[in-house]
Amino acid sequence: MILNRISILNYKNLEQVDLNFSPKMNCFIGQNGVGKTNLLDAIYYLSFCKSASNPIDSQNIRHEQDFFFIQGEYIHEDGDKEDIYCGLKPRSKKRFKRNKKDYGRLSDHIGLIPLVMVSPSDSELISGGSDERRRFMDVVISQYDRNYLEALIRYNRALAQRNALMKQEEEPDDSLVSVCEEMMAQAGEEVFYKRNEFINEFIPIFQNFYSHISLDREQVNLAYESHAANGLLLNQIRESRPKDRILGFSLKGVHKDDLIMQLANFPIRREGSQGQNKTYLIALKLAQFEFLKRTGRKTTPILLLDDIFDKLDASRVEQIVKLVAGDQFGQIFMTDTNRDHLDYILQKIQGEYKVFDVVDGLVTERNHKNNGEE
Repeated sequence: MILNRISILNYKNLEQVDLNFSPKMNCFIGQNGVGKTNLLDAIYYLSFCKSASNPIDSQNIRHEQDFFFIQGEYIHEDGDKEDIYCGLKPRSKKRFKRNKKDYGRLSDHIGLIPLVMVSPSDSELISGGSDERRRFMDVVISQYDRNYLEALIRYNRALAQRNALMKQEEEPDDSLVSVCEEMMAQAGEEVFYKRNEFINEFIPIFQNFYSHISLDREQVNLAYESHAANGLLLNQIRESRPKDRILGFSLKGVHKDDLIMQLANFPIRREGSQGQNKTYLIALKLAQFEFLKRTGRKTTPILLLDDIFDKLDASRVEQIVKLVAGDQFGQIFMTDTNRDHLDYILQKIQGEYKVFDVVDGLVTERNHKNNGEE
């Protein structure tokens, strides 16, 4: 899948942007805070119907404006085109259109345009709470398995209903609580099975990328933890009901699942250096890319790389450059403040690329030759 063209109006600090892209490498250069990441975020929005950084849609409208829209023209491997539009006005429901037809449900769009984003905020996967690591699994699996997304939606709906009952001052209706618990358990078992299946297939791909980038200096692993691995989920949810009534929320279920991220069999959040953590995160995301490429809609995902070289030594930078410059990756969008990094990558690229300057939300394309000289 290739993003051929994008039009943006009033998205974050981007007033008006109309760009045509290279099918291989697209580089955005500029200082911090000028809008490079916002460009990547607009591309992300077209895949996931939401921002990667701010889930409150109205806050993504440019200051003192009353709407935004993003429109992208995509080209499939077979040459077919897709026109994707999204727009939002305050106090209105956001609109998503595929080839000028509105979606009935936004969830129907997820997976059409597979995409992986690597950004500084990925550090939350290591340092943040378990919700960040569950979201990582959800984002991957939802892009290739619609049944998983439906099960996750059902589970979260039942969980919200049960939590509301647990918060009631008066004793909730037992039959109503039981229905919620059965719905949670049924959907939760399906979510657990698919997460477990994903992790078992994902680990060797991830370990291979980490070994490549680190030149086999360290060993890494992932361990998936879930209440559903300890027996029937319904029994555990029911047994927890007295405690849940006291606390006002559900203690048992797949909403408590976690991924234990390990370096040499120890938690990386405790043992890893900045460079090791960064290598771990990049390997996770490149493995996510490879996994989606194998299991998704049989189309190569789009790869977004936001300022990925900070805190990495020269050897690891070189290994990443060799990877992303290779044939296994398709269209890439990359940001950096350091032109030297991008020049080094562009020297390795075999094929077309484009370079864009970003200054205070304004984006201009540079003239260049494909051998890296301007």
